[in-house]
Amino acid sequence: MKRGKFITAMIALATTPFIAKAQAHKNTTRKGKSFKISAGEGRIHGHIQLKGVNSNVLDVKVSGSDTNGDLAIFEQTSLSQGKGTPLHVHASQDEIFHVLEGAYYFQVGTEKFNLTQGDSIFLPRKVPHAWTQVSAKGKMTVILQPAGKLENFFITMAALDHEPSPKEIQKIFADNGMQVLGPPLVLDK
Repeated sequence: MKRGKFITAMIALATTPFIAKAQAHKNTTRKGKSFKISAGEGRIHGHIQLKGVNSNVLDVKVSGSDTNGDLAIFEQTSLSQGKGTPLHVHASQDEIFHVLEGAYYFQVGTEKFNLTQGDSIFLPRKVPHAWTQVSAKGKMTVILQPAGKLENFFITMAALDHEPSPKEIQKIFADNGMQVLGPPLVLDK
């Protein structure tokens, strides 16, 4: 009996490097070809018109499905002055926002930041954050790493046939790996 356990342990020990190498290979290889997404276009879904937290338009530039879930990149055209996201947290994704046009107000943890064209901000995973659009119009590049379920969140919000209640918004956030912690930021007057 002890010999059987020993042999099982040796087989497990001997195969560990092969399993690790196979996993590393999976994480470092990509299937498919390169692709180009033209300005003003969204890959896979076209323009995604949001409802609920704001009525902005999202274009998927790089989908999580393109990167084995490692990365997602979106371009957001902001059309909702004075609106933004509720205070929320991503358990597993870091976010980077780069402002292409307009002005935004961000809260990350307890810090608050004003961003304008050319500014970028890093939002670490597990740190509560929110943002609000300051200017009449704006545009940002949003990068998530790993991709998580934000793309699905955008598609779900766009598919609604009504403006969602705060309770519905909390559920949609939760279904997509985020937790709502508080109300949206209010712009100081």
